[in-house]
Amino acid sequence: MRDVLDDVYRRWLAGETVGLGTVVATFSSAPRSPGASMVVAPDGTVAGSVSGGCVEGAVYELAQDVVADRKPVLQRYGVTDDDAFAVGLTCGGIIDIYVEPVDRESMPELDQVVESVRSGEPVAVVTIVEHETPGLVGERMVVWPDRVEGSLGSSRMDDAVADDARGLLASGRTGTLRYGPDGQRRGEGMAVFVNSFEPPPRLLVFGAIDFAAAMARMGAYLGYQVTVCDARPVFATSSRFPDAHEVVVDWPHRYLAAEAEAGRIDSRTAIAVLTHDPKFDVPLLEIALRLDVGYVGAMGSRKTHDDRFSRLREAGITEPELERLSSPIGLDLGARTPEETAVSIAAEIISLRWSGTGRRLAALSGRIHN
Repeated sequence: MRDVLDDVYRRWLAGETVGLGTVVATFSSAPRSPGASMVVAPDGTVAGSVSGGCVEGAVYELAQDVVADRKPVLQRYGVTDDDAFAVGLTCGGIIDIYVEPVDRESMPELDQVVESVRSGEPVAVVTIVEHETPGLVGERMVVWPDRVEGSLGSSRMDDAVADDARGLLASGRTGTLRYGPDGQRRGEGMAVFVNSFEPPPRLLVFGAIDFAAAMARMGAYLGYQVTVCDARPVFATSSRFPDAHEVVVDWPHRYLAAEAEAGRIDSRTAIAVLTHDPKFDVPLLEIALRLDVGYVGAMGSRKTHDDRFSRLREAGITEPELERLSSPIGLDLGARTPEETAVSIAAEIISLRWSGTGRRLAALSGRIHN
């Protein structure tokens, strides 16, 4: 819903009712992940996507019916690969899409959600999308790390779901959870969709060089909050890195230590060390390799790599810690230019995040998405 949040909120402020379709579960080779949304406005305009074009037409019609009836619907789209074209889901996957009317009456908490998202405060919208008591479908609550607004129908439901929703929110995940009809930890009868709005992950790029400018552009494109840091003020300027959200003049190791101490580094953070200068990158990597982050990569030749590892071992970095370092940085794409190198680094980050092989899909068999 993040991609269409501004559209929904603008209509909400105007007192309009929109139809909102959200992917709540996927199976096999589904084209979009849970949380992908499409909004249908009263004037017939559309924003967002739930399938990359496969079933948008069907969802468009369903959204109009849902707004007219004011009753949410959970609809499954997709069949087997052999006859996927019959329903337009050409990838052969299966997606569950929850379509609901959204306005001031059905979602009075939207202004609080928008305020939290815009301020970078983690928040999750929890909605019952399936229940053995049809009247409970559509009940929702909003969960923050320290508070809850609204109710799903009973204190037992609220307590169980809020606790699990905070777990998803802390890890930055969106998905469907299943419970017994009154929130029992085991059993069936209720499905709730937790739509997490955590702050975007951070990409820290160290080294104010031309490769860093390309990496900042790539990181911003992928949805990261990008920081470029270098100790040299003549190079670390906003004009040289217009795509970075922040340009910091500081010693890299001192900046990273301060950010970690302030709690602004998490398991989704990616760190790209492009300095290939021992006086910068060794003290920096001593800190980075001991943090719980998603990725640490360092640029340099094979010779630089060998020298770097020797210095890090002398500094007390253990072999398991060294194994976390992607050095030389990136995948073997034959990259030459800064832009191609940025693609190589981004590809490695994506590959590690989703446990990809980095090999050509044409040379593999089986499922594309794990």
